[in-house]
Amino acid sequence: MAWSKISITKADGERVEAQAPVIVSASRATDIPAFYPDWLVERVKAGYVRWTNPFNGRPLYVSFARTRVFVFWSKNPAPLLKHLDWFDEHGYGYYFQFTLNDYETERLEPNVPPLAERIDTFIRLSERVGKEKVIWRFDPLILTETIGVDELLRKIERIGQRLKDYTDKLVFSFADIGAYTRVRNNLVKEAVPYREFDEQAMNELASGISRLNTDWKLQLATCAEAIPLEAYGIAHNKCIDDDLLIRLFPEDQALMDYLGVRIINPDLFHSERIIERQGTNRKDPGQREACQCIASKDIGEYNTCPHLCKYCYANASPERALRHWQQHLRNPHAETIRETSSNT
Repeated sequence: MAWSKISITKADGERVEAQAPVIVSASRATDIPAFYPDWLVERVKAGYVRWTNPFNGRPLYVSFARTRVFVFWSKNPAPLLKHLDWFDEHGYGYYFQFTLNDYETERLEPNVPPLAERIDTFIRLSERVGKEKVIWRFDPLILTETIGVDELLRKIERIGQRLKDYTDKLVFSFADIGAYTRVRNNLVKEAVPYREFDEQAMNELASGISRLNTDWKLQLATCAEAIPLEAYGIAHNKCIDDDLLIRLFPEDQALMDYLGVRIINPDLFHSERIIERQGTNRKDPGQREACQCIASKDIGEYNTCPHLCKYCYANASPERALRHWQQHLRNPHAETIRETSSNT
């Protein structure tokens, strides 16, 4: 099971039941590091957040009482950097899924900082926390009338040449627009002349990325893609990754217990650390079939990201996202990012 449930006392004195996850995802649903870092720290200090189930609209509470690790997802984590000392001082582990695309010419990501600034942020973050904790995502790869396979490879190469010494891994995915009504509607509304990927284009891109990686020597992986690309040295990724957590935080006994891992450190009888797995961590049942992530609790809310990326699956519309952002600014210390339980 991903988490246990405990009883907590809210700020108003009410006792409620809350989920108590060990691993918190912040967040697949919105860019918490870019827009809500102060709120996040205040909520961790308070001990809990209120989260709304996007499928049934029901609120539930999430306690940080047993949290050991935060997985941060962001296109601009610069606003969170000022808080990293606080997370370190309070014993929380973390790593970053840093999405760094180049769609500046096409204006597909209208509110992200300029590319050069995002690259500088990536390098600064890597130097601060270690390159093993900053995973580069070019996600998603999008085909349009003006962006073909060769242009995508040129975009990846320009960024990769700057980042190759500041990360260990590149993760990517192919935009599957037809599978997401919200994405398709947003692209049509914005008059983006998108094209769907076919297997030939996927293989051409995989082959090209593999060639680029001859110099970079990064780990390559796809996110939630079923197509087998192992022939190009490309694995299926676990973005919430127990193997990475074991490598990064082997001294965190509570985390290792949760992962079902026993660590035997070097001594007179062992020349190197031995990792004994006492079970297999269950795949997150809430994710897509091809997703390899282990279970975590995401605390983000849909329709709250002001990046306003035109291919976004998490915003129903720019207007709704900006309305909820303004609501947050009026009440930045609320129990939830979006101070409403409705789906408006």
